[in-house]
Amino acid sequence: MAVLETIGLTKFFGGLCAVSDFDVEVPEGALYGLIGPNGAGKTTVFNMVTGLYPATEGDVHFLGQSITGLEAHQITQLGIARTFQNIRIFPNLSVLDNVRIAYHPHAGYSMFDAILRTDHFERRERELTDEALDFLSVFGLDDLHDEIASSLPYGQQRRLEIARALAAEPQLLLLDEPAAGMNPQETVDLMDLIRFIRDRFKLTILLIEHQMRVVMGICEHITVMDFGQVIARGNPREIQTNPQVIEAYLGKGTVAGTRAARRPPAASPL
Repeated sequence: MAVLETIGLTKFFGGLCAVSDFDVEVPEGALYGLIGPNGAGKTTVFNMVTGLYPATEGDVHFLGQSITGLEAHQITQLGIARTFQNIRIFPNLSVLDNVRIAYHPHAGYSMFDAILRTDHFERRERELTDEALDFLSVFGLDDLHDEIASSLPYGQQRRLEIARALAAEPQLLLLDEPAAGMNPQETVDLMDLIRFIRDRFKLTILLIEHQMRVVMGICEHITVMDFGQVIARGNPREIQTNPQVIEAYLGKGTVAGTRAARRPPAASPL
């Protein structure tokens, strides 16, 4: 059984079809890449899977259960977490509080306990703090737990965002351009981190990424989109040599050795 399966997923914005008849099956434990030029519809797929956009047509199944039409918070509670193209952390909160927030759906106390600050509330808050600190140590951020999140270097902010997503205890993690804005060393560190968290937390990971070094270096399966449609599927070697993929990235005529460009390159060359 696929962890994530989409069937005929389609999204219209007015008269514009952003995604058309998108099908994908992401196996359990996979490190799966979704790639394509800018505007191909990749993030729209993520937004439909996570409930931010309602699908115009089609279905989304998670662990064999339809989640089509559910709200974003319901989908998160079922076990899907994500990051975004632009880092979304709470910039004025501490590193520790950014992660503690993600634990609160599993806090186990009531609003009554929180208002009256009962013994149960105080005990659970201490336990959540200890859990969050232990979690930060896995990501090498425990020494920075009192730092304001916005003061961290870019690479560590991205690491914090991933840590917060994982603190929600997902079974499926969606990463939207995690290497965006990173320097070469940060990119290498990120690749190691993604491999580590997949194995350490026994996750299934679906990622969008424009840096082909990342995609080809860590993904076992890849689906390629262009103009809202799937144009290729395969392993990294198959994708690198696929004429349709080369044309989508580098322009019409590239495969034949001409310079007739269909559009400017939108991502790193394969």
